[in-house]
Amino acid sequence: MTIWTPNLQGRDGPLYRVIADALAADIEEGRLAPGTRLPTHRELAERVGVTVGTVTRAYSEAERRGLIAGEVGRGTYVRHREAPRPLPSSAPEPSGDDALIELGLNWPATPEADPAAQALRRTLEELSRSAELSELLSYQPHAGLFAHRAAGAAWISRFGVTVQPDQVAICSGGQHAMEVSLKALTRPGDTVLTEALTYPGMKGLASQLHLRLQGVAMDEHGLIPEALEAAGRGGAKLLYCVPNLQNPTSAVMPPERRERIAAIVRAQGLTLLEDDPYGLLLEDRPEPLSALVPESSYFIAGVSKLLAPGLRIGYLAGPRGGVSRLAESAGLATRLTPPLTAEICARWITDGTAEELVRSRQREARERLELARAALGEEALRSARGLTYHLWLELPAHWRSEAFAAQARRQGVSVTPSEVFAVGAAVAPGAVRICLGAPRTRASLSKGLQRLRDTLTGGPAPLASIV
Repeated sequence: MTIWTPNLQGRDGPLYRVIADALAADIEEGRLAPGTRLPTHRELAERVGVTVGTVTRAYSEAERRGLIAGEVGRGTYVRHREAPRPLPSSAPEPSGDDALIELGLNWPATPEADPAAQALRRTLEELSRSAELSELLSYQPHAGLFAHRAAGAAWISRFGVTVQPDQVAICSGGQHAMEVSLKALTRPGDTVLTEALTYPGMKGLASQLHLRLQGVAMDEHGLIPEALEAAGRGGAKLLYCVPNLQNPTSAVMPPERRERIAAIVRAQGLTLLEDDPYGLLLEDRPEPLSALVPESSYFIAGVSKLLAPGLRIGYLAGPRGGVSRLAESAGLATRLTPPLTAEICARWITDGTAEELVRSRQREARERLELARAALGEEALRSARGLTYHLWLELPAHWRSEAFAAQARRQGVSVTPSEVFAVGAAVAPGAVRICLGAPRTRASLSKGLQRLRDTLTGGPAPLASIV
């Protein structure tokens, strides 16, 4: 454990935030290295001359920012922070034995001859001859053109939620739809419930909007009803969850569980924000939670994971009378979502192109899952509930998540440790998320999976001598 004392001079604000800021500065400037164990709450309180409660709040703030983490039996320590990764599309497919293979980014599984590119070429040619082209270059209503909202309603119906066009707002992708929803439905300081392991984008948004995230315990079927019922009694405003192919665990919530969760949402007066980025990959989809509590539900159905990420279109549906707030929130953020890409999506949804692209994604996902099964074995695919782009690999007891991810990276493959997804004080399990879609080719994916298998079987590297 390091003898760390924060420098609080010249910093303004509440003491807990001043301590968290000092911690962030020392990490950024290299005075606290990744893996450094920090003083206990009581020790730091005595050293700085504050209450234990102040240090507890400071550590909680630092953990919310992703700076530190805590493990039972290990204490509080500085988290490993990887350098930003280049986007797979910004460079040619990695080649050579030493090239890093990216299995950490959750991209859609795309065939090498991407049918989306062919469809875009055809649609742009059609648009070039359209008499409506000039309209797509003008300002539009915040929620989008009615025709685009109608296409969004049709897309959402594919997921099992029936809405009218006037219940849909067009957003610039699923992440933007999350931001629009949170800004419209919450206020700074509100508590938002999520799965105990959740999409990191939600953690980032909560931090920016000064929301308090509270993780709800989960099992292999998703949220545990009893845990949600207990958490909901604390005055939470909203529940955000991903019942289909949950990120990161790929859990699919069964129908009976959904009915219990919906009953709790209704009984406790929660607002539900349901995100379903992958749902159409499932060939047997349970009824969405939003269909069970339509009066208080908001549903996000994006196209990034199913059609093409670069289109940046997400459809956000709410109950009748609730969309005006969404439209206002969307308008404040971006004024409007680009009508040109909304038009492309609308045409694909109405002419059957979207259906064909989903089928191609399903085929590619199936092939890539078979590669994962061949490399890692059936046991590693226990978490997979049907077709999925990502796997949740539970590690043997002798591995810690971040240590495994770091060693895998040294072996030339990138995966995401569980700590990235853990909410608040939730203990991150010994597991990593493996994404099958980021490599452009199956050959590259297969090589990356083999490297993961070698890392698993090789075991943790011995610790360096401490002088």
